Amino acid sequence: MATRAPDIAAGRLSPEQYAVNFSDIHPPLSRHEALVEADRCYFCYDAPCVKACPTTIDIPLFIRQILTDNPIGSAETILSQNILGGMCARVCPTETLCEEACVREAAEGKPVKIGLLQRYATDTLMDEVGEQPFERAAPTGKRVAVVGGGPAGLAAAHRLAMHGHDVVIYDARQKAGGLNEYGIAAYKAPDDFAQDEVEFVLSIGGITVEHGKALGRDVQLGDLRGAYDAVFLGMGLAGVNALALEDEALPGVADAVGYIADLRQAEDLGALPVGGRVVVIGGGMTAVDVAVQSKRLGAREVTMVYRRGAEKMGASLYEQELAATSGVVIRTHAKPLRLVVEDGRVVGIVFEETAEQDGRLVGTGATFELPADMVFKAIGQILVPAALNGSAETIGLDGGKIRVDAERRTTLSGVWAGGDCAATGEDLTVAAVADGRIAAESIHRALSAG
Repeated sequence: MATRAPDIAAGRLSPEQYAVNFSDIHPPLSRHEALVEADRCYFCYDAPCVKACPTTIDIPLFIRQILTDNPIGSAETILSQNILGGMCARVCPTETLCEEACVREAAEGKPVKIGLLQRYATDTLMDEVGEQPFERAAPTGKRVAVVGGGPAGLAAAHRLAMHGHDVVIYDARQKAGGLNEYGIAAYKAPDDFAQDEVEFVLSIGGITVEHGKALGRDVQLGDLRGAYDAVFLGMGLAGVNALALEDEALPGVADAVGYIADLRQAEDLGALPVGGRVVVIGGGMTAVDVAVQSKRLGAREVTMVYRRGAEKMGASLYEQELAATSGVVIRTHAKPLRLVVEDGRVVGIVFEETAEQDGRLVGTGATFELPADMVFKAIGQILVPAALNGSAETIGLDGGKIRVDAERRTTLSGVWAGGDCAATGEDLTVAAVADGRIAAESIHRALSAG
């Protein structure tokens, strides 16, 4: 059989087409559109949308403030609970949270567009006022180390600064923002919004960011515990789950998270190579993001393959529909069996069809092969526990993540944790923000009590 030459190339599209493909997927509402949409809200008492929001934003209140033409006040209501409300309005899966709980969804199948209304309010404040509405309290003399400058770390740092504590954020990368900067699809937050929001958060004062400082490499947990009055761990998940297949370290197989990060930092999308035929293994948000972006970079064929049924996929129904309407083929009930290798690189992948028997996933014996110029692994990220070993005591883990209580306290005294690295539930930006805020309030109470 003739050798299959890999079809991996940059510049598959014109600059104009890249601009269209990676433009804002949800154009913002105009003032008139926001007023009309806000008028659809029933302003429910004991509103189910509030209960569905991990940060418990008073959604009826902020929508009523928009309706009375007070978007600045609306933004203050949002940001008082979620300081990253601008990004959450862009990336939060509202279709499975607040909007799914909306009574109009239950009655009509058409919920109030809560996410877009939240964006309208927060964008108005950032664009027109240009500064946050919160002030830093008088300095307390207490110092808190925050590991990780992602959503959890930023939310914790901001709330601690509001209370007058001095905060130092240690971030492993050269930009703060975490997954908001490096891990989400570019079309969800174009125009460098992630960094604009980081600057917005830091503008309260009292927060210093140390870039290029990774826990376990450049700073040790034991040293931080000794040098600071409290420590918050919000460094996310640095490891990537492997396929556990032979040859997956060969060229042709890539980590989806790393590729998305490269894409997000690319100054010229036309310079980023993409395969003509792309196969993505996984069924979560990351799988959809890398699949859709591969298609928008010019890949001819993109296939997502998930081992269970579509109803079990981590990606919401909206994200699945986005993939399908972008030209991504979604195949379910198939697991990777082996990689096809030619001339030292992966050129395809063989899958085994699966079925569920008594709740267990089993192989059926039937197989099929997909040719691939690029195979992306998108089957989840994991905590690298070695980074936590720089302390005389061992921190407790739960299911491979840091064990925390309801206040986000870990098993180590003086150490709190939140976001994806902590065993708190859903790996969502909005949930990470909630963790950071909850931990900061707990830290403040502990420091205030001495």
